[in-house]
Amino acid sequence: MDESEARVLAIQLMEVAPMAYLTTIDPQGWPQTRALLNLRNRAQFPGLGGYFKNHREDLLALLGTNTSSNKVAHIRNNPRVSIYYCKPLDFRGLMLGGEAKIVTKGPPREEIWQEGWTRYYPGGVDDPDYAVISLRPQMGRYYHRLDTCKFRLGEHGAA
Repeated sequence: MDESEARVLAIQLMEVAPMAYLTTIDPQGWPQTRALLNLRNRAQFPGLGGYFKNHREDLLALLGTNTSSNKVAHIRNNPRVSIYYCKPLDFRGLMLGGEAKIVTKGPPREEIWQEGWTRYYPGGVDDPDYAVISLRPQMGRYYHRLDTCKFRLGEHGAA
């Protein structure tokens, strides 16, 4: 598999993977991984397809979270993260790495807001505990069965 094929397959995987797994580094230097909603999943979030259509080349990853969460504290201390998408039964996976940015005001918070999120953020889109983790990855690694392809992405990583 060459790099251009890997990028196409990576986008396809991002659009169907049920979850996104975010890994941050805690203050003691240990990796911490947790599952988050995959906002690029077309079936779960059909209204966001248009937004992500403009980010097919850069593989932008956005994750909604609580500003007060440990993951936000970890990223503020060390912005290097990885996000992993997979379909285990198909033996397909995509790891994206780079420096994340925490967005607490302005876009893309409003653009990705979903009905029903008030159960997590009672104040709605303006709730001070609502944040978005934004990653414009610097590198990616796509695999399917035993075939792996690493590729470089944007120069700057953070959105």
